[in-house]
Amino acid sequence: MAELSQVACECLLETIEVRRAVLVRIEQDEARPLWLAPPITDTELAAVVEDSSLISARPELRRLILDRTPSRSHRAEGSDDGQASGDPAELELLRRLGVTAEVCAPVVVNGGVWGALIATRLTGRFDDDDVAATEMLAALVAAAVIRLDFEHQVFHLLAEDPLTGLADRRVADAAAERALATGVETCIVMCDVDGLKQVNDELGHAAGDDLLRMVAGVLRHSADALPGTTAARIGGDEFCLVVPGWPRTTVEDVLITTMDEHPLPHGAAISWGVAASSIGERVPISSLFRAADFAQYRAKRARARRRQLALPDASDPMVTAQQVLSRALPAIASARPGALSRLCALASTATDTLGGGAWTVLRERGPDDRIVVARGGSPAAQPTAVRTVAVDHGDWTIEVGASVDATLEGRVRTALSAAMYVAAQDAV
Repeated sequence: MAELSQVACECLLETIEVRRAVLVRIEQDEARPLWLAPPITDTELAAVVEDSSLISARPELRRLILDRTPSRSHRAEGSDDGQASGDPAELELLRRLGVTAEVCAPVVVNGGVWGALIATRLTGRFDDDDVAATEMLAALVAAAVIRLDFEHQVFHLLAEDPLTGLADRRVADAAAERALATGVETCIVMCDVDGLKQVNDELGHAAGDDLLRMVAGVLRHSADALPGTTAARIGGDEFCLVVPGWPRTTVEDVLITTMDEHPLPHGAAISWGVAASSIGERVPISSLFRAADFAQYRAKRARARRRQLALPDASDPMVTAQQVLSRALPAIASARPGALSRLCALASTATDTLGGGAWTVLRERGPDDRIVVARGGSPAAQPTAVRTVAVDHGDWTIEVGASVDATLEGRVRTALSAAMYVAAQDAV
């Protein structure tokens, strides 16, 4: 768009005699300069920004938007006599800019005013031929904007993941090729979502899609902290970052910080691995992606081992209660609207925390009549020695699976009851 704006202003300078040409973008109540030719001084820029930013302060621009027809203003040279013509706000702007005349033609795109092409003159007025030339160039700008917008839409249809809005694998490959061709140090980060299958199985694919969009948000935050980075969804639960020009240690620090600041719900997490080229090294991008993928799988296995070691200890009920609340409350807050979704999130997270494999949500239909409304987890994944703890609130009940080694008394039951109250508080 910058190149188009520059060409439009320079063409106007060559077509008619003007002091300055400006292309502005009109959005809501704002007219924002996209390009000014020739270069503008700080004093002139201050006047343009101050007086032209709000359309509500410029009646002539408001009329142009409504009528979609060009306008002219002329300030009398050296006096304020009857030779002046135009809206007072425009004449005051001309005075502040030190020019005498202005012509403004709308850039009409798809039936609406997208922007305006404006020319000013130091002396004299703009005649009908000048207005016609400005209007013709504005029409050419409109045609170019339509083409660019179409190309932009086509690009996103072909190169953007529809679920997350991130780039796709082809864009990531192209970004990696460009980065390696420059010889700068290039990092490839491969990411995998831990816990997506469990969320899909227990809470439904809509919740799984929400989780993938949250992962994309985390990667966008990382990319924003590393300018020049391309964030992409490779497919399924696999994502990547292509990071040119940043040291590997910096990339790793940014990822650790970003993921700590933006935890995922339902006990899900992102496993990631980094591979980096050396400065000036030309390596096949496939090798770099494979190395990052291998590092990601090592991280995934290490996370699984840590998860097993982190199971609650029956000898410390306070720790277990804290784990239940610290994991359950974020899961409840991130669940889809509705008591059932929140209760499923609670049951799933509590079962996982207590080392169980399966959970159930029930609801009372009548005296001594409860029906199962949701199940989750995997009975096959239940520990050899397993217990079930039931927690009630109103007409809802959750049954949480737990390892025999997990304490279920005292503070732990209180923590489960508190989380149950939060999850079902508007369902009774």
